[in-house]
Amino acid sequence: MKLLYFAWVKQRTGLAEEDVVLPSDIHDVHGLIAWLKARGEGYEAAFADIGAIRCAVDQEHGDLDTPIAGASEVAFFPPVTGG
Repeated sequence: MKLLYFAWVKQRTGLAEEDVVLPSDIHDVHGLIAWLKARGEGYEAAFADIGAIRCAVDQEHGDLDTPIAGASEVAFFPPVTGG
C-alpha cells in the first residue's frame, strides 16, 4: 500500500510517501494510524491529534472508520480551508 503525507504531516514524518506492507489485523484508517504511531517519534508527532488529520482512501475522502482492505493508497493531510 502506498501512503502519502502532505503539509505538516509530511514535515513531521519526514516523508512525502512510502510503500508499506500492513499487518493483517489492520482493517481501517484508525488501525493504520495506530500502527504508524508505533513506528517512531515522527509518526507519533504527525498523528498526535488525530482529530486534526484528514484522509483519503484511493482518492476518496474518508474518516477513521473507513475500511482500507484492498486499498492501494491512503493519503493523510491537515484540514484544508479555502477562501
